[in-house]
Amino acid sequence: MKERTRELLETERRQALTRLADLTDDFDAVVSASRDSNADDEHDPEGATIAFERSQLQALVRQACRHLDEVEAALDRLTEGTYGICEICGQPISEGRLEARPVARTCITCAAARR
Repeated sequence: MKERTRELLETERRQALTRLADLTDDFDAVVSASRDSNADDEHDPEGATIAFERSQLQALVRQACRHLDEVEAALDRLTEGTYGICEICGQPISEGRLEARPVARTCITCAAARR
């Protein structure tokens, strides 16, 4: 079970790194394209679209970074022997929850109580 979980988390990490690299490339392309034009966000009709794309990509990059951090933390918990244990109540996290969300830090009950 532990080895299968490690493989799953390693796959999640590779996918997150690939997504982050792709998003970073996309962001760099948008920034480069807007730098090469004389457009400004305020006066150019396309400026608002470029600003929106840049903002959207920044949000996606932050989201990918957070997910990568979550995966890394889950791998650390696996190494430490605390993976699958709720960080709030100390009870086991159900297998179903861990299958659906391998980076889960809390059981369903504690997660629901935090909302």
